[in-house]
Amino acid sequence: MNRALVSAAALMTLAACNGSPTVEVADALCRPTPKGRQTTGCYLTLTASGTDRLVSVESPDANIVQIHESRMESNMMMMQQMRDGLPLAAGQATALAPGGNHLMLLGVKEPLAVGDTVTLKLTFATAAPVEVTATVAQPAASEYDRAAAH
Repeated sequence: MNRALVSAAALMTLAACNGSPTVEVADALCRPTPKGRQTTGCYLTLTASGTDRLVSVESPDANIVQIHESRMESNMMMMQQMRDGLPLAAGQATALAPGGNHLMLLGVKEPLAVGDTVTLKLTFATAAPVEVTATVAQPAASEYDRAAAH
């Protein structure tokens, strides 16, 4: 196990003993903004020490950040805001990924290019807020991306 993972696990265990839930964030990534567009998606993995909920996200790099779900309806991919937030099961990794749940940045203030970074402040129902720096890059192709290409 790498040192960061061991440290995060130790912090989660310590917080659980103190009754204060924590949320670990990994693999934070935002797509580059398409030319002339001010919206993009961001992806990450959340692991909560106790049952919790991601209730909101803010970024100084965008006017609005929404938590979105994606689902197939009548052979079309549909997105909608998760107004009640994203539930997090205790001890289970919850991935926000292309073709599924994700963060949507609206009103991106400056175009995002590969190699840039985006600051995200995640607010949870019970855990303390977490600030994370996401790298701007193209995510690996998802099952949805591969199906759409055919």
